Amino acid sequence: MVSPKNLRSVQRIISFPITRLRNPSSVLHDSHHKNALTFYQFQVHLPKSRLEDASQSSWKPKGGWIHWAQSKASSTWAGFGQAPEGNWKLKVFRMGERLVDRIDYEELALKGVDPAMGPTIFHLDARGKGTDETNEKQKVMIRLLYPPSIQSAESSLAQLRQLIRTREPRHKKGFLTWMIIAPFTAPFMIIPIIPNLPFFFCVWRSWSHYRAYRASQYLTALIEHGHVTSAPSPRLDAIYEKYAPKPAPLTSSSQNPISSHNSSQSTIEDVEMLLTRDAVPAIISTFSLEESAASDMYRAIEQAQVRTKPSK
Repeated sequence: MVSPKNLRSVQRIISFPITRLRNPSSVLHDSHHKNALTFYQFQVHLPKSRLEDASQSSWKPKGGWIHWAQSKASSTWAGFGQAPEGNWKLKVFRMGERLVDRIDYEELALKGVDPAMGPTIFHLDARGKGTDETNEKQKVMIRLLYPPSIQSAESSLAQLRQLIRTREPRHKKGFLTWMIIAPFTAPFMIIPIIPNLPFFFCVWRSWSHYRAYRASQYLTALIEHGHVTSAPSPRLDAIYEKYAPKPAPLTSSSQNPISSHNSSQSTIEDVEMLLTRDAVPAIISTFSLEESAASDMYRAIEQAQVRTKPSK
């Protein structure tokens, strides 16, 4: 991945609409609908060089203690996946990966936003030196890229704001719930050899919810202070046009407004997919995203298909 040359090119949010309600309009207006699903690629972190200049100390590990602990945990977990066949570590790794696939893709996207690595609200020059919130010339703007044929500038920002507003209380509750449950797993510590997996699972889920909760608060503050601005992306629009799925035939309920209004099932059936797996490689290449972003997008598409699948 080519490193961007300046701060503006690094900091961006990319909106990838996955589903929308099937209607004659080509622009997604009903951004608050539960089946209007969107995947967001958050890139709000400052360049590493500026972060090191701002807060690097000789006695601290590179990136800080929290970053060091996360890296250590990630490397340990990756080691589980390299264990020989039949080993309990490999079994735990595979089970854990299946659990990750079942976590809401919105949570996984939000937890990737680290407020400590991004610009602060009152010192947006990365070093916190003399930047005034009222100085518009020094104000860092984070672009929210969206496909203009599917979303509008207003709906793209409104949908992001609605997502954050919905997820914030959910992750706060999840953080507290798993933290309360964790002490009750203490009896499993008497089992020899195998670590207390239930305890580590509770801690991991609590930490995951906490990171998503803090990210929601941080993104809300950025939006409220006017640091996020919508920007159409013709390149993203071209990808959606090239890899657009074949339109499914309208259901009888969608052709009858009265029955569609009275039927809960028709709400799901009248949803169309906008993003397919075939488009993911082109997106990764066009926007120079990390390879891990492909897995996140595949997971989001699969979850969207499950959520909008008509119930029998």
